Amino acid sequence: MAHCALEVADIFRTHGPDWRNAQRGHLSLGQLKVMSAIEQCRSAALGGHVLRCEGCGQDQIAYNSCRNRHCPKCQASAAQRWLQARQADLLPVDYYHVVFTLPAPISAIAYYNKAEIYALLFDTAAETLLTIAADPKHLGARIGATLVLHTWGSALMHHPHVHGIVPGGGLSPDGGRWIACKPGFFLSVRVLSRLFRRRFLEALGQLHRAGRLRFFGEFAALTDARAFAAWLAPLRTCEWVVYAKRPFAGPEAVLAYLSRYTHRVAISNSRLVAMDEQGVTFRWKDYRAKGRTRRKTMTLDADEFMRRFLLHVLPGGFHRIRHYGLLANGNRTANLARIRELLGQEADAVAQIASLDAEPCRSPPTFVCMHCGAAMIVLLTLARGQPIRAPPPQVRAP
Repeated sequence: MAHCALEVADIFRTHGPDWRNAQRGHLSLGQLKVMSAIEQCRSAALGGHVLRCEGCGQDQIAYNSCRNRHCPKCQASAAQRWLQARQADLLPVDYYHVVFTLPAPISAIAYYNKAEIYALLFDTAAETLLTIAADPKHLGARIGATLVLHTWGSALMHHPHVHGIVPGGGLSPDGGRWIACKPGFFLSVRVLSRLFRRRFLEALGQLHRAGRLRFFGEFAALTDARAFAAWLAPLRTCEWVVYAKRPFAGPEAVLAYLSRYTHRVAISNSRLVAMDEQGVTFRWKDYRAKGRTRRKTMTLDADEFMRRFLLHVLPGGFHRIRHYGLLANGNRTANLARIRELLGQEADAVAQIASLDAEPCRSPPTFVCMHCGAAMIVLLTLARGQPIRAPPPQVRAP
């Protein structure tokens, strides 16, 4: 993987210490941990290894990764492992992409109530899909879905939404046959939007009555039940965005999509352009524009860039990838086997799983030489906290 000239870690290392002092008492423990992890990632602070190439004999130091799920440098391997585990779950049917987005007013209070509202977003989106699909007027089948939470827009603002990957069909209520959706059409987004809005607002009201929501600053008055009801009233009539894309072009396209979305963080290092006295410049996509003018650059003060990045730190232990219905973890294996049987794909499925089982044997070595691409062996393990030093002298094998 090519090394990016500028990284999020560089911004945190340069501007993080002063900003932490200025924001003392206003940053959560989770945000402080993310900053520390990103700053130390692949540095001597986390230890590492001295490596030697078996091909050209070059020596190299490789420092350990922080493995924090918010770190832009630590997601590629995690995504690959997750994809290998999910490949065997793919069915020989069309897959659809559905997006459920929260309105801006709810996004604003979601920042102070991440665990409750993000979980509610997951469960309500899944319940909406399962309910409408089970209705005989629509599909009349039991379906499954994989939902992935994203909390950012392209400009790093707080924008909670879930991406759903859904097989184009489901099992009949008695489990005796596979019911496929109409070609190129999964479920009505208008119907999904209406039910999603109603169910979410009902559940949000229940959270408020149970005292599980917190409000600060300009929203402090919403602790009062009447004020909260008045604040919710316009949200019962405005349009809630539920978007359904055209079906993927085969299982390979599903995997390509998942590899880009499942372990994505708020901004990748590849989008960073520059860090100078004017601030941090990065590329973003303006979805309100059309054509070539959609892709733009934005410059933010370094403090504002760090603030926006840390908006998207998830609560500890919160799962941002969840499976529902036929794909729920408890009964996924049995349901997939039954579906393949009904689709007559048992032989193909066995062959696919066998090839996947053999894939780890062909996986590349952990350490690869940047000069010749050969495998590298570990000569020495560096302890955590060891100061950064120059690479060891190159010693050629006799």
